[in-house]
Amino acid sequence: MPKPAARAENLTKIYGQGAMEVVALRSVSVSLVQGEFTAIMGPSGSGKSTLMHCLAGLDSISGGEVFLGDTALSSLGDKALTQLRRDEVGFIFQSFNLIPTLTAAENITLPLDIAGRKPDPGWFATVVDTVGLRDRLTHRPSELSGGQQQRVACARALVSRPAIIFADEPTGNLDSTASAEVLGFLRRSVDEFHQTIVMVTHEPSAAAYADRVIFLSDGQIVDSIRKPTAEGVLDKMKSLDTSQAADGEAEVVAEVVDATWSAEAAAPEAG
Repeated sequence: MPKPAARAENLTKIYGQGAMEVVALRSVSVSLVQGEFTAIMGPSGSGKSTLMHCLAGLDSISGGEVFLGDTALSSLGDKALTQLRRDEVGFIFQSFNLIPTLTAAENITLPLDIAGRKPDPGWFATVVDTVGLRDRLTHRPSELSGGQQQRVACARALVSRPAIIFADEPTGNLDSTASAEVLGFLRRSVDEFHQTIVMVTHEPSAAAYADRVIFLSDGQIVDSIRKPTAEGVLDKMKSLDTSQAADGEAEVVAEVVDATWSAEAAAPEAG
């Protein structure tokens, strides 16, 4: 059996205290297998973004344990956790998070530059050609379309060959054509390069590119589908209880956390 690239055991996440306490995740246990494309879905406030943040080591947990590979994140100090994220994890954001003064090529190699590592020329060429950016490498983000900017972000996540890539609504700001291009690249990176990808999305058509879809409701995993179709995902989403007014606060907190870790992951990290 393939080893898990990441997993959670009885993961609990609580925001606030007392009357302001919000339980975002309730004893969640899940394993994300190497070389698979997993989508995480659920109603607003279900805890899907919080789950991804905790799995990526970008948010602290209140109980249980999270593992990246065989490493328990609770065993690491801040410096070691930062290094693990830098070396083993790739990130793709809804807002691209490209550096406007850098060219596409410089944005792609940015994580390696920060780590003081040189990109493998052959692998860099493979990634660039796969996302179709060969003739755009000298362009800055303002000179690229939204779809091209997101493809740069995808290439940046892949170029360091991370153990796992986390994608947070990667097609949320794209039209249908650009979305299909980005999702097609993510699918190819799994099929051809054996990459592991975990994607949060609210779009059934995007989730249909995955090998497995995990559904959350009220901070718990309630179902999963393998070999999903857009129609099957949509039917499952309709069946979930969407009346989670109490958990609306958790989604607001998650958005604040998302903005924080997006900025952190896009910026140079301390060694």
